[in-house]
Amino acid sequence: MIPRYSRPEMVAIWEPQTRFRIWFEIEAHATDKLAELGVVPKGAAAAVWAKAGDAVFDVARIDEIERVTKHDVIAFLTHLAEIVGPEARFVHQGMTSSDVLDTTLAVQLARASDLLIADVDGLLATLKRRALEHKYTPTIGRSHGIHAEPVTFGLKLVQAYAEFARCRARLVAARAEVATCAISGAVGTFANIDPAVEAHVAAKMGLAIEPVSTQVIPRDRHAMFFATLGVVASCVERLATEIRHLQRTEVYEAEEFFSPGQKGSSAMPHKRNPVLTENLTGLARLVRGMVVPAMENVALWHERDISHSSVERMIGPDATVTLDFALSRLTGVIDKLLVYPANMRKNIDRLGGLHNSQRVLLALTQAGASREESYALVQRNAMRTWENGEDFLTNLKADADVAARLSQAEIEAMFDEAYHLKHVDMIFQRVFGED
Repeated sequence: MIPRYSRPEMVAIWEPQTRFRIWFEIEAHATDKLAELGVVPKGAAAAVWAKAGDAVFDVARIDEIERVTKHDVIAFLTHLAEIVGPEARFVHQGMTSSDVLDTTLAVQLARASDLLIADVDGLLATLKRRALEHKYTPTIGRSHGIHAEPVTFGLKLVQAYAEFARCRARLVAARAEVATCAISGAVGTFANIDPAVEAHVAAKMGLAIEPVSTQVIPRDRHAMFFATLGVVASCVERLATEIRHLQRTEVYEAEEFFSPGQKGSSAMPHKRNPVLTENLTGLARLVRGMVVPAMENVALWHERDISHSSVERMIGPDATVTLDFALSRLTGVIDKLLVYPANMRKNIDRLGGLHNSQRVLLALTQAGASREESYALVQRNAMRTWENGEDFLTNLKADADVAARLSQAEIEAMFDEAYHLKHVDMIFQRVFGED
């Protein structure tokens, strides 16, 4: 997590002060319920809130204590006792460190999820606006990087919209998966703490109850969460890669906005490079790289070990902060993306009408030729067009074998571009609905 690729709101979720504040709230809410159950004095629970409820915890002091104790939660509780006084002895009754750490991580990941979902909402709105803007802007579709048949630029964007709509649904599900609370004590048996405490803390912290934990919340939940972030990052990369290809000089159908004063190269003043989408490709790789460690965290020893802890202290902030930044950056790229319909038209026409080959093939089969014969007739004219830079329609009309099956008017009808785009509106309605 570095400032260059970070946004303040997401970073704040992972700052030490935020973490200690969540720790405090978990401990204080648990103490409230313990007081209600008669396990600790009600005055002690009230004192915890009164003396530390508005406290700004001394991160340096906690770090100082931890250097001695070698235990972060004990260091925090020691510092809390310095603030609260004697009543602090009733804090953490029957609890274990994982109750605090795992529940805190759940709160942080839930909050991070909310920001990521909002990011996707912003991206979806931008994609929809630009897709509607270019709903009928024709461009050539490509398979294997080679011209295929016409699509519209709006269809490229509406496909991305549908993809990120699925990403949003996955993030919502991943949030629900990971947002669970465990206050079940050592090895998860509730031997020293009433399950009612867990239910109370869960409600106060906006979490669900973990149905069964060991001393830790099961890590399959976290594996699914980070796997979802990896999928979202891959979708970011797919759209970024599309833009990078379209910005290539030989294609030049779309381009990242190039701001006044921007420089593309330290050596070549003419350069306008797709730096933002290249950056997004790299960021996506980082987020995906955090998925495998999350998967490997699932297999812990018996009721608890901490082999997952160091991993999550890194990938929790890094994955969410990086993806938050990437989604915001992609939204900005799409919002300001320069689109060049005239260049799209030049590229459509570049191969002399070859994108209509399938229509001619089908017309010949409908006129009685076998598929093999039809394919051979179309391909030989297509290859002449391809290799000699000729006009496909002209070649077809001059081919006696084709003319024996199709009239000149019928051949010309196969070159109506509107044919390829006749279902664009239907596709948009599938994705956006009647609006």
